[in-house]
Amino acid sequence: MNKQELFENIKRKQSFLCVGLDTDIKKIPEHLLKEEDPIFAFNKAIIDATAPYCIAYKPNLAFYESMGVKGWIAFEKTVEYIKTNYPDQFIIADAKRGDIGNTSAMYARTFFEELNIDSVTVAPYMGEDSVTPFLTYEGKWVILLALTSNKGSHDFQLTADTEGERLFEKVLRKSQEWANDQNMMYVVGATQGRMFEDIRKIAPNHFLLVPGIGAQGGSLEEVCKYGMTKECGLIVNSSRAIIYADKSENFAQVAGEEAHKVQQQMAEQLKIHQI
Repeated sequence: MNKQELFENIKRKQSFLCVGLDTDIKKIPEHLLKEEDPIFAFNKAIIDATAPYCIAYKPNLAFYESMGVKGWIAFEKTVEYIKTNYPDQFIIADAKRGDIGNTSAMYARTFFEELNIDSVTVAPYMGEDSVTPFLTYEGKWVILLALTSNKGSHDFQLTADTEGERLFEKVLRKSQEWANDQNMMYVVGATQGRMFEDIRKIAPNHFLLVPGIGAQGGSLEEVCKYGMTKECGLIVNSSRAIIYADKSENFAQVAGEEAHKVQQQMAEQLKIHQI
């Protein structure tokens, strides 16, 4: 999916919501545990209920890898289900990979050849040769960690050099030598608030994947005020606040209702920003 197609989906659905499939076997409704594949059964129901209101899904690999082979199978089935039934959805493998070049090449092969997923999150700490193997695939996206929403982001990402340039700013500037806004996005946490202004000074046209709305307390209005571009430029993720909104047999219906609420808020923001 290219940048224009992504933007067209946003306009058509009046949404830039990404539903995070952080599916924990210990948190899904108890009645699903009798299913042959409880994780996939949960994901399938969530996807069917939320697909009208979102433009992307982001399964977080940690939740699947924690279950070994069974979890990986559930992940593969989930990806295939989205691709088959909702082909307009942008799929993000939230894997946070990034290693020496030949290892990154294998990670890239996994997600872009074997699974044919649209995008993967990548950690930039090891530099150019750890990222560029992911950039050799036409039509695929690298989503580079820039400024995250967790408390520990202050430990490194906000530290400045002798000239006052903060590490996340260095990541933004340097990485634009490797790719452009047609195949690279950045992760910027919703809890960073006005820091989006600083991000946009360096990366004015890139799409930003924004986690931290909902359970983590990020403000959608603030993210849009400081981070939205004329092409929206935002994919805002919500995970727990949607998928775990209810633990009864009506969990999927409630998840759909929560996703619809967020979509309506996003439609209002698009209207405010004349998109």
